[in-house]
Amino acid sequence: MNDKMIQDWSVETWEGFECCRGEVDGRACRLVLPKGLRADRRWAWRAEFFGAFANADVELVRRGYVLAYMDVQHHFGAPKAMRHFDAFYAFTRQLGLHARTAMIGLSRGGLFIYNWALENHDKIACLYADAPVCDIRNWPCRPALAGTPEYIRCLEMYGLTEQELRDKYRPPIERANELARAGIPVIHVCGGADEVVHVERNSIPLLCNYMQGGGNCRLIVKPDCGHHPHGLEDPTEIVEFIDHAFDGWADR
Repeated sequence: MNDKMIQDWSVETWEGFECCRGEVDGRACRLVLPKGLRADRRWAWRAEFFGAFANADVELVRRGYVLAYMDVQHHFGAPKAMRHFDAFYAFTRQLGLHARTAMIGLSRGGLFIYNWALENHDKIACLYADAPVCDIRNWPCRPALAGTPEYIRCLEMYGLTEQELRDKYRPPIERANELARAGIPVIHVCGGADEVVHVERNSIPLLCNYMQGGGNCRLIVKPDCGHHPHGLEDPTEIVEFIDHAFDGWADR
């Protein structure tokens, strides 16, 4: 990895690993470095909530992955956030990381990973979505939340009026078949009792559309779990899914 690109970044410790903090495209960023970098320089990209329910992230770093994060909070995966992500991805190429990344999206982070993946099929190894928001009309722009600060800010970030939200907005749910045709593996982990981001309004319709595109996906439902906690107590299944996804691209 091209360490010169981050030689001016500050360094701290995160979960026993070296964590470099700096700035790309005007946004705060972090890179967590493994003790032994894999030869193919695999990396995972956490879209939101760095460090929250991060046992899968930690295991990936333990296995030699670089863990990356760019802070674009309160952007709801809107086009402006995607342009910041474009700049960050270009930066990772200068670092010499793998041309594809495993994106991790918890809750509203689902909007980020799906919106960016839909624009960048060739840059994605796989997607791991955890209780993901897959349509802003489900959160934060559902009618029951009209007038709340997040509802208003989300519409502003997307540049939409309420009428355009109803008539023009196309959520990732409607376009998931594009990812299936591109061969991008997808895994979702959801709480069956989630009353914040309902699995039947987000993950299930998205994955159904994905499968209609010919893709094979995995859905893990924790029956009695609400929106929290995210992830699995033992992240092995998630991490091995990501490992196998990268292996699959290497075999092509």
